[in-house]
Amino acid sequence: MPDTAPAADAKLAAETRLPLSRITVLDLTLARAGPTCVRHLADWGANIIRIEPPGEAGEEISGKRDGFDFQNLHRNKKALTLNLKTPEGKAIFMELAKKADVIVENMRAAVKFRLGVDYESVKKVNKRIVYASISGFGQDGPYGLRAGVDQIAQGMGGLMSITGLPGQGPVRVGIPIADLTAGNLLALGTMIALFDREVTGEGRWVTTSLLEAQIFMLDFQASRWLMAGEVAPQAGNDHPTGIPTGVFPTSDGAINIAASSARLWDRFCDTIGKAEWKQKPEWKDQKGRSKDRKAINIAIGEVTKQKPASYWIELLEGAGVPCGPIYSIDQVFADPQVKHLKMARDYHHPKLGKTEVVGSAINLSGVSKEIRTPTPEAGQHNAEILKGLGYTDAQLAELKSKGII
Repeated sequence: MPDTAPAADAKLAAETRLPLSRITVLDLTLARAGPTCVRHLADWGANIIRIEPPGEAGEEISGKRDGFDFQNLHRNKKALTLNLKTPEGKAIFMELAKKADVIVENMRAAVKFRLGVDYESVKKVNKRIVYASISGFGQDGPYGLRAGVDQIAQGMGGLMSITGLPGQGPVRVGIPIADLTAGNLLALGTMIALFDREVTGEGRWVTTSLLEAQIFMLDFQASRWLMAGEVAPQAGNDHPTGIPTGVFPTSDGAINIAASSARLWDRFCDTIGKAEWKQKPEWKDQKGRSKDRKAINIAIGEVTKQKPASYWIELLEGAGVPCGPIYSIDQVFADPQVKHLKMARDYHHPKLGKTEVVGSAINLSGVSKEIRTPTPEAGQHNAEILKGLGYTDAQLAELKSKGII
């Protein structure tokens, strides 16, 4: 009988070894954009050391540490309090930086230089460091010194001008999309720099900004202007160019239907018993349907409002026409497919008990996405981290008494 133990051990190792476990990250991030970047690295096993100011300043930054937002952003990390404004605190930071792979920060562009923890300063002690930065508007330029927040970037990046109903006026998106996108892009940029470091042996300064991220997310609406000279207006729930795609009434609510291609339009008309619509000259092509979108939407609504949402979803899905319900957030997490994807991840918190946060949307075969550790308390790992640098209990006590940790 063949010995299956080595194969079983290899399988176990593949399941327990996390892809970024060899990477150490110093986390200097605040608010949401920077922590979003670090969360990607933390979830996939990087050794994250979150550095916060000690005392009242640290508590102000932490906000409601046990609340839903902080817990969702800062899981799978270790926590160190450190006063970077003191020579001793900066010296400790530089000792950590010598052995780190990545530093992530999203302070105002000038602050890291004032503290002396900027890329060029760190590079002098560790040329392999990948230094990742998010700012509001870029590290330099006319707005380089300005503070930036998500909604300002949504407005300056054009998103609020195309969100909402026609003629409604500017509308913000219901999530901090500039923050989140900047964090996602910085995580990608960090991995690109780490990959390049394997060839060059040197790190890089990786930067993005809320403004750049938001403009990037305009995508085809931006290229629509750049290539065709078209300034997109608000289109409400309708797709800007593909008709019919939008929200339609049912007898018990509303659903989304997307039947904008010629093939899907014909199939949709047949499925809902309106084959004659295919013959209407003004609705025969996408250009005509787009021009007459209001009449099409009214005509579809007159049909769909006669039956409940579940009826139309089953009928249209069976015919291969994309459609779906419009959920409130509680309904999202009750959906069987969402449960199957395990987008709600539970873990045990020492104070909160069983807790759930949002899981990673990335899946890697053979790698668990479970939340390994809850968000740490401020300075929870001070002794562990600093003893790793050679500090004694007496020295730790002195650092604490001086307000350095």
